[in-house]
Amino acid sequence: MTTFADIGPYKLFFYSAEGNEPPYIHVRRDRATAKFWLDPVRIATSRRFTDSDLRALQKLVEENEVEIMEAWNDYFVD
Repeated sequence: MTTFADIGPYKLFFYSAEGNEPPYIHVRRDRATAKFWLDPVRIATSRRFTDSDLRALQKLVEENEVEIMEAWNDYFVD
């Protein structure tokens, strides 16, 4: 697991074994998890987050999409 950032109560990260997938970011808070595809940002999977949480998380990912993509490319492409 490679941590991209800790933002508030959320940990944003990649799993190194998933490098053959399109760009994505995982988000975790406590026992809740979600995975978002990037470009365009959309929910891939979610466990234990409410719909309201997911809307807020999608906005958070969208606001950080450029930096997340740069980190993705640095880790998986370069």
